[in-house]
Amino acid sequence: MRARPPEIRKPGLREPISRPPVVRSAAGWYTPATVLLYDSGVSGNCYKVRQLFAHLGIEYERREVDVIDRSGREELLGALNPALRVPTLVFDDGRSMGESDAIMFYFAEGTPYLPDDRWERAQVLQWLFFEQYSHEPNIAVARFWVIAGITPSQADAEAKRRGGTAALRAMEGHLANGRDYLVGDRYSIADIALYAYTHVAPEAGFELEPYPAIGAWLERVAAQPGHILITD
Repeated sequence: MRARPPEIRKPGLREPISRPPVVRSAAGWYTPATVLLYDSGVSGNCYKVRQLFAHLGIEYERREVDVIDRSGREELLGALNPALRVPTLVFDDGRSMGESDAIMFYFAEGTPYLPDDRWERAQVLQWLFFEQYSHEPNIAVARFWVIAGITPSQADAEAKRRGGTAALRAMEGHLANGRDYLVGDRYSIADIALYAYTHVAPEAGFELEPYPAIGAWLERVAAQPGHILITD
């Protein structure tokens, strides 16, 4: 006989919610709205999580956090995420998780979005680290300056330009070598991670016309079933 899942509670509620259909996945038992996402509609990092959830059909409660005005972050997220950043995810049992790529890796386990092959899983991690170390700190920060109305110094702006261009060239060289996706022959969380800020790179002043392989890859990613827009 299949074990009965535990009672499900929404974050912050003492009484169990009525029992909707319960799904068993590699990520554990979950039901609609049993996870709470501290989110920002302009953040590419938050968009990654929402995109994977859309693919997996995971429903969740969403709470918008201002990424420009950081006052009150300690009170809001201090007990949940030591970095005080979004996305932060809170599970129904009170556990919390930060960092977009960690959240994606957790929920992608046992799904088509994370390979079973040991080598390909390591390659996925390689691209996730690349995204957070070489891509996001340059393109995302330059985009944030525009959104927040910040005028950086010329030296800072040039540094982000060089770093972002180097990241795009690395992606272009990889994809131009006959690859449809970043890892193996299928779409994975590596593609979700890099798509997030690459597709809005023009908002940061990075034109994508010089990167035809990236352009074709962006179209393939956007054509995936369940794809959502960053504004959704």
